[in-house]
Amino acid sequence: MEMKTTAAITGICGWVPPDILTNKDLEKMVDTSEEWIRTRTGIKERRILKGEGQGTSVIGVHAVKGILEKNKIDPSEIDLLICATITGDMTFPDTANLICNEVGIKNAFAFDINAACSGFLYALNVGAKFVESGTHKKVIVVGADKMSSIIDYTDRTTCIIFGDGGGAVLLEPKTDGTGIIDANLKSDGAGWKHLHMKAGGSRKPPSIETVQNREHFVYQEGKYVFKAAVKGMSSVIHELLQKQQLTIEDINWLIPHQANMRIIESVSNLLDFPMEKVMINIHKYGNTTAGTIPLCLWELAPDLNKGDKLILTAFGGGFTWGAIYLIWAIDS
Repeated sequence: MEMKTTAAITGICGWVPPDILTNKDLEKMVDTSEEWIRTRTGIKERRILKGEGQGTSVIGVHAVKGILEKNKIDPSEIDLLICATITGDMTFPDTANLICNEVGIKNAFAFDINAACSGFLYALNVGAKFVESGTHKKVIVVGADKMSSIIDYTDRTTCIIFGDGGGAVLLEPKTDGTGIIDANLKSDGAGWKHLHMKAGGSRKPPSIETVQNREHFVYQEGKYVFKAAVKGMSSVIHELLQKQQLTIEDINWLIPHQANMRIIESVSNLLDFPMEKVMINIHKYGNTTAGTIPLCLWELAPDLNKGDKLILTAFGGGFTWGAIYLIWAIDS
């Protein structure tokens, strides 16, 4: 008897800009120290996308081209492209459309998903549904952000955390038991006040005053977000494991959103999940928002074996949060 059709990751590529912003560099910009940043966040450096006219689509284009080349796929074969980002090149059109145009994807429809740091999980689950339904055979999901475009580099509480980068995955149908098995995604709009951008949207359009008041940057109440993130991610993972009748021992890797090393460690401790099975690269890239999980998957991919059981989890502004359980489909 043939197993049900699932959406499996059959290709992956990450990309980060070449320019590095180290903790030592930040010491010269704001009142902070290399040790303070490293001990409180786990971050040593982050990448910055520099150059005029360089938007988030640049990151997505590099990642998508990498998948097409490695998997020997013609752009015309792609049915759908979804881009998770909060730093789109423009208010409209969607960054997904711009990526498609640059890489020659002409037979697909494309759109963005804005769910902050949970964006890649949201987009991955949406993309999976198109594959599972049988209507789409090749779906690309991008998670990318140019956070340097919305960070106040005079605010030492936020500028130390974020970087630029991202990645993409190719989803294709499988009936061999691999692929995305289940998702547990949540949101709570009451959390908006603790993590948002004050101006730039229709509620408070850009003006001379909003620019002068520095309201076009990330605003975050760190302590509140920290607690909500730890509670949110640990609870959705616990629920997902229970639903799938799995234990921590069954999971080969936990791939958490790279927001803060202390958050990752707290989630691991709450779940009794061993840190040696938790994917971490925050020290190199910082928090790239929708980009962290695809970057982690891309770096971890050479060490993964077909059949490995993975949990992806994230928490972001909104609040949005969730976890996805998948079985790796690529032979290493």
